[in-house]
Amino acid sequence: MKLFFGEIIPDVKINDEEQQHIVKVLRMKEGEEIFVTDGKGNLAKGNLVFEGKKVSLNVTEVQEYFPNLTKQLHIAIAPTKNIDRIEFFVEKATEMGISEITILNTEKTERKNLNIDKLRKQAVAASKQSLRFHFPKINDVTKLSDFIKNVNPEMTFVAHCDVAFERINLSDIPELTNPTFLIGPEGDFSEKEIKMLAEKGIKAVSLGHQRLRTETAGIFVAAWNYYKSISE
Repeated sequence: MKLFFGEIIPDVKINDEEQQHIVKVLRMKEGEEIFVTDGKGNLAKGNLVFEGKKVSLNVTEVQEYFPNLTKQLHIAIAPTKNIDRIEFFVEKATEMGISEITILNTEKTERKNLNIDKLRKQAVAASKQSLRFHFPKINDVTKLSDFIKNVNPEMTFVAHCDVAFERINLSDIPELTNPTFLIGPEGDFSEKEIKMLAEKGIKAVSLGHQRLRTETAGIFVAAWNYYKSISE
């Protein structure tokens, strides 16, 4: 399946950047069959039509509201100092079906500025590569204190390494509709932040005996959720 990004409703339209990629990079030919998704669960199939530098689709089939096969999961994660590592997390978590990502600003966050638009484009590219028809939502950078104002504590968990606080095992978390996991920065959440989360009623979770890097912890949780989705 050759999958591209665009609009489906009300009319099928291939994204402008995707049109350029089709013409200048892939050098595809008129009549070739492709698929287009809007990242909202809708999918169109058709054949390429070239009109000068513009590319359109002669639509042969449209499937609306294609089911999302992966359980909903929101990961709020602090960015790594090395931007490549957080970009790697976004790519791999997207491939495993994550539904939402928020970039957290915490006390120990070293990188304060990120190109969110670039992360969103990487999520689209990873979605196409893994044949996802539901793209994840990538939120702007948010302060931890602001983020937890709007979460449901019963559906929210924080992964940290402080053994002084009680933590439950990941395998002991009950079946939830749309859980949220908080992943701290390099150096972990501060003790003040951990206490603040506990006072909010957010349960702490252990990801195992070994200490994981920030992006590894995020990928681990995404993989856990993906495994649960395909096991049912």
